[in-house]
Amino acid sequence: MPHPPCETPTLQFIVGPVIKTTRDSSKDCYNDAFDQLPPASSMDLPTALEECKVALDLFLNNRFNDALKMLTPWANNSIYHALGKATILGMQAMMTYESEDIAIATTSAKESIDTCCRFRKKLTVTETLSSIIGRQQDGFTEEEMHAELCYAECLLQRAALTFIQDENLISFIKGGMKIRSSYQIYKSCQNILQQSSVPQGKHFLHFQGGVSLGIGAFNLMLSMLPSRVLRLLEFVGFSGNKEYGLQELHKGASACSIRSVLCTFVLLFHYTFISIVLGNGRCNISESERLIQPYQKNYPKCALFLMYTARIEEVKGNIEEALILFQRCKDSQNELVQLHHICFWEMMWCSAFLLDWPVAYHLASRLAIDSRWSKATYIYQKAAFLSLMSAEQQRAAGEQPEELFRQVPGLLQKIAGKSIPMEKFAVRKSRRYLSADPTKLILPALEMMYLWNAFCIVGKRPDLIDRMLFVIEEAEVSLQARSARDVLLPDDTALLQLLKGVCLRHAGRLLQAELCFHAVCQSEAQIRYDHYLVPCALFELASLHEIEGNIEEARKHLLLARNGYKNYSMESRIHFRLHATLASLGNGGTNGATS
Repeated sequence: MPHPPCETPTLQFIVGPVIKTTRDSSKDCYNDAFDQLPPASSMDLPTALEECKVALDLFLNNRFNDALKMLTPWANNSIYHALGKATILGMQAMMTYESEDIAIATTSAKESIDTCCRFRKKLTVTETLSSIIGRQQDGFTEEEMHAELCYAECLLQRAALTFIQDENLISFIKGGMKIRSSYQIYKSCQNILQQSSVPQGKHFLHFQGGVSLGIGAFNLMLSMLPSRVLRLLEFVGFSGNKEYGLQELHKGASACSIRSVLCTFVLLFHYTFISIVLGNGRCNISESERLIQPYQKNYPKCALFLMYTARIEEVKGNIEEALILFQRCKDSQNELVQLHHICFWEMMWCSAFLLDWPVAYHLASRLAIDSRWSKATYIYQKAAFLSLMSAEQQRAAGEQPEELFRQVPGLLQKIAGKSIPMEKFAVRKSRRYLSADPTKLILPALEMMYLWNAFCIVGKRPDLIDRMLFVIEEAEVSLQARSARDVLLPDDTALLQLLKGVCLRHAGRLLQAELCFHAVCQSEAQIRYDHYLVPCALFELASLHEIEGNIEEARKHLLLARNGYKNYSMESRIHFRLHATLASLGNGGTNGATS
């Protein structure tokens, strides 16, 4: 049975007996019971935890501004108020990418770090030297333990903001140092748990939950990195074990701590997003449904849980149901409009899965106007969908694909002097329209679908796979009209063979799929620009061999794709996919546990 979420604390603890929390038992959800909370007269650790539980309940009821207002007055004098405020502002900054929001969140993160530092254990010179050489410290009070934990969380948030604030190499170095410090402090907190003298009061479970969140998230994140990256990180003290990370996160999610819901969010994000976008598409849907079920009951209108509920349906292949749920998520609140952008993005892809190009184009247009995340990607997606619409639909839209593709190179942004891989890919493909002899792209929308690993979703719908096969075969006919001297013809032919092979694999036509992937590999010498197609074809051949039970043959193709090719488009993303599949075959996917 799924573990129930912790009971929301009664607001009487904060506001006294006059104002009471009401609950509609028929709907089993929480209703508004107050307009404003009077400030507390003192703020010790127990009071701070209870207030932050109430703020968390406000947050889960889509009252984001009320939660922020409740946390702000004590943010300079309470570690949990400081952490809560920084978390909400940081989340908003990550979603908006607005410089003003980033600056506000950065200031809050700095202040939260200062607040936590005032409550951390003061070390003597001897203790400081001992900590440098890794000797375990003891004698922590309960408040000092929690200050250490909150400090690690605040450092991690500050690091994330550093990455996007200044967009230069120095910022990345500073951010990396903060992440390493946070990682080391989490390990120290884990050591504190193992001490026999540690104070285990009624709030000890909140400390345990925080350790599970940090250690679990770090292990999970590090275990997913390609081996060549992980080897470098291990040199400076990082290591990751996927199973251990999941175990810690599940332990934290099942405990009745203030961070239980955060552990749940991390697990849901891993199962429904990361496992697909950066993995091999094999996600634990049944576990996702188990985790989210009690929260769906207690917070039926929570925008974040509605988003994950919709994503679960999407990953299951229930595209139409997912569209309804994403719309419901969007309509559930208007305070955090950035969540609307996430819904638009997912609805855009759901519409593309259904081959509803006009709706997908319209949603990409909304994102290009409203969201600052990646204008180049949004405009490219918009042009890609427009290129698959009929001439009549294009006239109604009032735009032409070529015009939009020409805009993409001018929208390229750089972080730490480097382009975002997806933007770089979009720019490189769009430059075909800037040459003296512009050439149309072949099925750019389906190509992007492949790069986002969305065929593992579409593949659960035979009807949609059949429709995509028809679109691909029509494109093959159009290629026959192109001159054999066209230098881009081998690239476009290989792309169609890759897409066709993926569809055939999901349709169960494995022999035909294998012929398509071999055709891509055999055209390697003729491919002029899209060199990523060959390692992708090798990955798909490995997937076929795995289906057929030829594990060694699958591993051979994966290693060839990983070690035999470099400096091609989307290389990092493809290496994530190769690493995840090699790990599933039992070849070096994880390392020693962080303990």
